[in-house]
Amino acid sequence: MTGKTAIVGSGDGITVFKAAGVATFPVEDEKRAREILRKIAKEYQVIFLTEELARPLAEFLKRFDEEPYPVVLSIPSGEGESGYGMEALKNAMERALGVDILFHND
Repeated sequence: MTGKTAIVGSGDGITVFKAAGVATFPVEDEKRAREILRKIAKEYQVIFLTEELARPLAEFLKRFDEEPYPVVLSIPSGEGESGYGMEALKNAMERALGVDILFHND
């Protein structure tokens, strides 16, 4: 693996990532997103997943926490930010470090 990056999401919003050299995988629903993630997990080190797909796939995505790669990151989609991606990042940081270094909430 040499640092390949991909994005899985719905709509035209992900096509802009092609300009940055990111492989794009458009999907319409969680079922197809799960299939694509299984297929590309061994080939890509970083996989972006739009929030509207990441939330319903939360349990499935936990399997990627056990290995160093791929890193699956939730990002906002064309529909806007729901806060799910930031919450997932916060939880991952707390799991890894044992403290909240990003948000400093008590």
